Amino acid sequence: MTKKELTLLVSDNANCKKNLAAKMVDSLFNAMRDSLIEGNRIEIRGFGVFQVKDTRPKPAARNPRTGEIIYVPARRKTHFKPGRLLKEALHQTREPEGTTDPPAAAPAALSHIATPSEDSTL
Repeated sequence: MTKKELTLLVSDNANCKKNLAAKMVDSLFNAMRDSLIEGNRIEIRGFGVFQVKDTRPKPAARNPRTGEIIYVPARRKTHFKPGRLLKEALHQTREPEGTTDPPAAAPAALSHIATPSEDSTL
C-alpha cells in the first residue's frame, strides 16, 4: 500500500476530503518519524511496536565484490515488532488463489476492531 492509497482509504473511512486526509496521514508519519529520530519507542496496541536499536560495529566485515576487509561502524536502525493481534491475523491460513469458495469471515483476533460505521471518532 502506498501513501496515496492510505490517504484515499482514510478519506473514505473518515468521510472527509482527500486533502484533509493527506494532512492527517502526513501529520501521523511526521510525528512518528520525529519520535523515532529522538530515540523514542512507539507502541500501538493491537498493531505493534516501532523502536530504534543500535547495531554493533563490525571491524572485520568483507566487501562481497572485492573480498576486501572493511570496517562497518555502529549505527541506528528501526525495528518493528508486530503485536499479538497482528501476529494472529497474519498466521491465519490463506486459501490458495483461484479457489471458488466464498471469502472467509474476518479473523477472530481482529473482530474487536471497529469499522467506520461503528466508530465515528476519527
